[in-house]
Amino acid sequence: MSADPRHHRLQVTAAGRLDAVLSGALSLSRSRLQALIKAGKVRVDGAVAARPRQPVHPGQWVEVDEPPPPPSGLVAEDLGVPLLHVDDEVVVVDKPADMVVHPAKGHPRGTLVNALLHLISAARVAAGDHPTPPSRPGIVHRLDRGTSGVMVAARTPDALQHLAAQFAARTVQRRYAALVWGAPRQPKGTVDAPLARHPKDRLRIAVQDGGKRAVTHYEVVGEARHGIAGDARGGVISLVQCRLETGRTHQIRVHMHHLGLPLVGDPLYGRRRPVPGALRPLLGALDHQLLHAGVLGFAHPRTGAHCAHQTAPPPDFVAVLEGLGIPVPFRS
Repeated sequence: MSADPRHHRLQVTAAGRLDAVLSGALSLSRSRLQALIKAGKVRVDGAVAARPRQPVHPGQWVEVDEPPPPPSGLVAEDLGVPLLHVDDEVVVVDKPADMVVHPAKGHPRGTLVNALLHLISAARVAAGDHPTPPSRPGIVHRLDRGTSGVMVAARTPDALQHLAAQFAARTVQRRYAALVWGAPRQPKGTVDAPLARHPKDRLRIAVQDGGKRAVTHYEVVGEARHGIAGDARGGVISLVQCRLETGRTHQIRVHMHHLGLPLVGDPLYGRRRPVPGALRPLLGALDHQLLHAGVLGFAHPRTGAHCAHQTAPPPDFVAVLEGLGIPVPFRS
């Protein structure tokens, strides 16, 4: 093997078509190999391969040259994001509440993508692999900037496709903890209400006929009375565990608001609710919704094995819960 990790040289051990033989020997997708063959980057016994279906036989030598990934313009940054798991296919992290997922106008750096590039590179160095930074990680789902918790990203095109299919088929397990003002009429239930962009405020999502179907299952797992006389919601703050059946933008935040239960700290859907004076020492400095993705379960893209990851809420969320006397969810 060459010292260059993008140059592969191997000897054929079983007859077959070129792309099939290579896909069984290299950690590259069949579509990626076919593109490399068509681009003249694959040689058989020194001659450029003619086509992906070209037959090869035992004893022949095949060389594959992967071109370097195009510059992504992204910078790997050590942002202190906790790494829960990494392998050749996926990386799983615990996203902080104050972090944007994708670089965008106004947020070119300091995003989860920047952090993922660093984490993947560091993992490769620790494993003795070539330290060349990877190309853009494959984000398959998102969490709002103010939402913390478990996220998975794909490291290969095949993994990206596999994970995206799982999210589309609604087989991924997602459980969240949400602290809300008030208490639901029923301690356990389902919100099945379509969501679409708000007709007058493009930053908001709203329950609207004709929107995309959105389903949230919820259950109250803790509550505290804050003792404010005359409060329309009875002076109660509830910790609600939500299980997503669909994954729409702002889904939990909007569905809870639809029930008359805005999330504590939500700057977009709870901004009209002032913090009672007695709770200002505990909540006064809060600048984001107290929503945490505590559990994420999926089938591993390569092995099919069930992968489940769990993480407790971040310190500011924990401090509020402990101050209210509500048990902290998702602790090991």
